[in-house]
Amino acid sequence: MKRTPEEIEKLPYRQNVGVMLVNSDDRVFVGRRIDMKGPHWQMPQGGIDPGESPEEAALRELEEETGVSRDLVRIEAENEGWLSYDLPLELLDKLWGGKYRGQEQKWFRMRFLGSDDQVNIETDHPEFAEWKWIDQSEMVDAIVPFKRDVYIAVLDQIGTLEPGKK
Repeated sequence: MKRTPEEIEKLPYRQNVGVMLVNSDDRVFVGRRIDMKGPHWQMPQGGIDPGESPEEAALRELEEETGVSRDLVRIEAENEGWLSYDLPLELLDKLWGGKYRGQEQKWFRMRFLGSDDQVNIETDHPEFAEWKWIDQSEMVDAIVPFKRDVYIAVLDQIGTLEPGKK
């Protein structure tokens, strides 16, 4: 279904949370999605259930996607406000029943207190085909283009690198 720009603009954003999981070396967890072709990686993220706070949703999504339980992390930072992105036109009607124009996200930086063998992406409903730790300076180039502005804002607001070193 072809939508006009005016129709798309009237669609709401889906509320969502994201997790910037950093290890003791300040490297960031990223996963390559099972359903995406190409070399794109992303940090864990997901929807907020009814009655759930963003913080609770972030802890739940992290465990659902990575197997990392709440006792293995410490929340260190939360971004201000909500960060939003619009879906590309080719994805608009394929995701979430075409009800949303994109997502608005609340991001949390969490310190991983465990060891790599405690990460398990082979969950009940796997999202990632593989995972790795990357430098924060690699984040923006690793993500799908339509989410890059959000990742830049996440790094600026809750990243651990000094400004100007990204």
